[in-house]
Amino acid sequence: MAVAEPSLDILVRDPEGFAIWHGPPFTNGQPRIKLDTVQCTSTKFSEDGSKLMVMKSDSLISIYECQSLTEIRSLEVPNVLAATISPCGTYLQTFQKSTSPQDKNVVVWKIETGDSVYQLFQKNMTKATWPAIRFSSDEAMACRLATNEIQFLEPADFSRGIVHRLRVPSIAAFELSKTVGSFVAAFVPESKGMPANVQIFACGKESSQSQPVARRSFFRCSSVQLNWNCNSTGLLVVVQSDVDKTNQSYYGETKLNYLTTDGTHEGLVPLRKEGPVHDVQWSYGGKEFAVVYGFMPAMATIFDKKCNPLFELGTGPYNTIRWNPKGKFICLAGFGNLPGDMAFWDYIEKKQLGTTKAELSVTSEWSPDGRYFMTATTAPRLQVDNGIKIFHHNGSLYYKRMFDRLYQADWKPESPDKFGDVEELVKSIDSLKMEEKKTQAPGSKSAQPSTKATPANPPAQKPAAYRPPHAKAAASVQAELFGGSPSGEMSKNALKNKKKREKQREKKGTGDV
Repeated sequence: MAVAEPSLDILVRDPEGFAIWHGPPFTNGQPRIKLDTVQCTSTKFSEDGSKLMVMKSDSLISIYECQSLTEIRSLEVPNVLAATISPCGTYLQTFQKSTSPQDKNVVVWKIETGDSVYQLFQKNMTKATWPAIRFSSDEAMACRLATNEIQFLEPADFSRGIVHRLRVPSIAAFELSKTVGSFVAAFVPESKGMPANVQIFACGKESSQSQPVARRSFFRCSSVQLNWNCNSTGLLVVVQSDVDKTNQSYYGETKLNYLTTDGTHEGLVPLRKEGPVHDVQWSYGGKEFAVVYGFMPAMATIFDKKCNPLFELGTGPYNTIRWNPKGKFICLAGFGNLPGDMAFWDYIEKKQLGTTKAELSVTSEWSPDGRYFMTATTAPRLQVDNGIKIFHHNGSLYYKRMFDRLYQADWKPESPDKFGDVEELVKSIDSLKMEEKKTQAPGSKSAQPSTKATPANPPAQKPAAYRPPHAKAAASVQAELFGGSPSGEMSKNALKNKKKREKQREKKGTGDV
């Protein structure tokens, strides 16, 4: 007996709060509401999609069970500045305002009981230091960054405190590997003429923890991005420098380094074009990685685990790459200050499926089943043209909806393994579309395209040019004075007056002769 696949759900948050939609395929071209609007200030899914954390105010946090969408826990925590939920939804972590080191302002709560299980003091919060407690994907291990060391905790029994320590002098950031309890990567910045470095240590083996299994040093380094593959065999390190010594880029200089845990490779990834590294992403199988790099027009290349180039995706105005969860489709896009071009590729067949545009997109991600690609234009990054677009795997537009103000649009996380093969899923969707076309009469209302969403592939409309308020007012005044409309179309009276004036001119012309 086949196991039923989970439904695709979409979380949408606007000024009124958040709501949960039934994801595609939509009935009659419109999503159904699974959970009606709930007032809140922010939301976050756990990595496995089992729980949803909802901040309803600066002192009230609720936890929802995603299967039934019911509230299972509500915690009152005064003066909360930040909160996050653990990967499996077992723990909630909060950061509060603090006046003295005696105030333990970072608290770990067990969601099932609502009890505080661990507390510590943290002076301030930055991107590198939050969350203060990092959990492994199965929550069997937890660790935190301290002065000159990484401290390891045991979530099964937080009362034991620090189980063991990994000493790394001057450490500034770290990243746990994807495979449970295997490796941890540590970054040490430049200091007193010494180069910066990234080191990989084995976890849980105290005897060998002092010696790294891999190490890479580099000068001209201000910050790094650490990207593990799912097998924890390879680590990609994007090294960022604030200053470009060649004066070719105002935004500094970036290099892409690659380290393996078995020590077979420690060095630069051989990129064929000079310029910044815009984006890098591992495939979901962890055997290949894709890089978008170089001065515009940027190049996109796929490499294997030994840094050998496998496939070129060409050049264009791109700075973003998204590999779908099934590893078959790739979206290459240019967002941010670029015009929003998107190219969809079939990596297995090594061919381009289609191109389109999603202007002004702030976020973008594949659905967990790998069939749909969603982009969103959200505030506060952009205050105009907020909305959601959902595309098929080949780039054809499936659904579009605009909002006066949109803050968040996310797929509910699900394991890709819960869904069938993406080729079979695509075929099933195509057959559903054919059946819908047969059942709809050509002249029926249901056959007419919706004004909000079109399941077909209409040409992408360009966003309307921004018109300041004084320009709109001037247009309306001009319309009143001269008989036109603000949109530029002439009213009936204006047309009559225009015809009268033309006739009078003709009479005058004949009279003069």
